[in-house]
Amino acid sequence: MRITIAVLALPLLALAACQVTKDDQNDTITATYNEDVAENAVSDVGNFAENVSEDISNDVDKAADKAKNVDVDVDTNKAN
Repeated sequence: MRITIAVLALPLLALAACQVTKDDQNDTITATYNEDVAENAVSDVGNFAENVSEDISNDVDKAADKAKNVDVDVDTNKAN
């Protein structure tokens, strides 16, 4: 779920890297793309995704440790 949010946020972050200015004297609008802002945003999303994957890995490890401590007694000598 968290990774999906991060992936969906990428276009919004790219849009945030666009800087729009309006010149009232000439009635013009200028849109520029700030590559530094975009790179920082992508880096932030990458870091977030990495943190999420580490959290998931830790949760899986904890669940595996709990599963190792479960004692299951199976009697295979029962009559049908």
